[in-house]
Amino acid sequence: MTKYIMALDAGTTSNRCILFDQAGRICSSAQKEFTQYFPKPGWVEHDPEEIWCTQLEVARQAMANIGATARDIAAVGVANQRETAVVWDKKTGKPIHRAIVWQCRRTAGYCDELKAQGYTEIFRQKTGLVLDAYFSATKLRWLLEEVPGARARAEKGELLFGTIDTWLIWKLTGGKTYVTDYSNASRTMLFNIHTLQWDKEILKQLAIPACMLPTVQPSSCIYGVSDPSLLGAPIPIGGAAGDQQAALFGQVCFSPGEAKNTYGTGCFLLMNTGGVPVFSKNGLVTTIAWGLDGKVTYALEGSVFVAGAAIQWLRDEMQLIKSAQDSEFQAQKVPDTNGCYVVPAFTGLGAPYWDAYARGAILGLTRGVNRYHIIRATLDSIAYEVCDIVSAMEADGGIRLTALKADGGAAANNYLMQTQADLIGAPVARPRCVETTAMGAAYFAGLAVGFWESMDTLLANGGVDRVFQPSMPEVERQKRLKGWRQAVGQVRMETAL
Repeated sequence: MTKYIMALDAGTTSNRCILFDQAGRICSSAQKEFTQYFPKPGWVEHDPEEIWCTQLEVARQAMANIGATARDIAAVGVANQRETAVVWDKKTGKPIHRAIVWQCRRTAGYCDELKAQGYTEIFRQKTGLVLDAYFSATKLRWLLEEVPGARARAEKGELLFGTIDTWLIWKLTGGKTYVTDYSNASRTMLFNIHTLQWDKEILKQLAIPACMLPTVQPSSCIYGVSDPSLLGAPIPIGGAAGDQQAALFGQVCFSPGEAKNTYGTGCFLLMNTGGVPVFSKNGLVTTIAWGLDGKVTYALEGSVFVAGAAIQWLRDEMQLIKSAQDSEFQAQKVPDTNGCYVVPAFTGLGAPYWDAYARGAILGLTRGVNRYHIIRATLDSIAYEVCDIVSAMEADGGIRLTALKADGGAAANNYLMQTQADLIGAPVARPRCVETTAMGAAYFAGLAVGFWESMDTLLANGGVDRVFQPSMPEVERQKRLKGWRQAVGQVRMETAL
């Protein structure tokens, strides 16, 4: 009898594999970072082959940790970094270029051209998205335009496009299954979220051949089986979703109005809006949360480009901390930031500003500012960015957020979680298992094969580790938020000069 569901969590800086049992407990895990490439300022790339190799490696390692075999695993679910674009040769399986990562801003100029031509509202109404370099569409167009011979090969049907879920499932099945799910398709800026089809008008505008796009299927269904040579025997692949939608499902936000924020490389706040798409007037995007049981559920989303990546910046580039975990201890060596603000706009600003040209800055520097103030200000910046999205979401929905569910690696930072509660003026609840992205992928896969009977069964899993209650006086809260908004305004003003 099978014992586990395998979740492959393909992140932006690392890949991991987690094995869950029927109670939703983590039984084994393995993780490995992969290389980040920055060929030009604002450009970010990954090696698709390295992503595949590290993902397969951690899957084997997670199984070996507890002596599990393929026969112990009921199904595999995939959660992935979204929007990252991969194009590969249909016959050889070789990528034609490094993957262009969701953070990459190389197509910002082309997006400006489309805006100037009046396409902003057309894209928003069809896809629910802001016309921005963040999404996959213009990345794919860049690959077709800039890689020699790519367009001609694509038009002949020789090339395939996919986000990371599509790439991994194609590799897992030995090239037999070429699919994506509704949630990932909705992040490409090529998918009509009303008709649930690749949009012909947008494909024509961007000159993208429809033949190179995968089949779109529900987030929970059996796509195929793994090649037996990879994990020891065929295993059904039963679930796939973009990492943020997977986390929303993993946090069991099954009802409209429930919201979560994932503190990963970026920050992603999603609110379930049910079976009807809600369009934002405040810089948020409308997206598909998941496809399940013949229905599509929508969400309202705000995306912060740099969150946990700012902590990595403190560690790797600035060398102010030795580990990401060290940031919490160091930040609390001082009582405040001494008037210092860090705006980590390393790849522009996401929601609600959508400023592709903003760049990071440290503001309010005086002679008394030291490394601890900068570390604390960097952690605070993550909470400020989320606060901006909460304000926009409240304005769009016309309701005040009463609580926020938090997950992701940085959710383990107690200082950050308390600061977040203080700045949004609402409780922040952290689950016992913060790996809700992987858990959501596992849930989708488990439902597809009957490992879990229904969504009601999933509500019994999980539980809350800690609730952080807001304790900051309102006067102090408003003062700090005003300082943050002035800092953001300065960064945007500087980039406009």
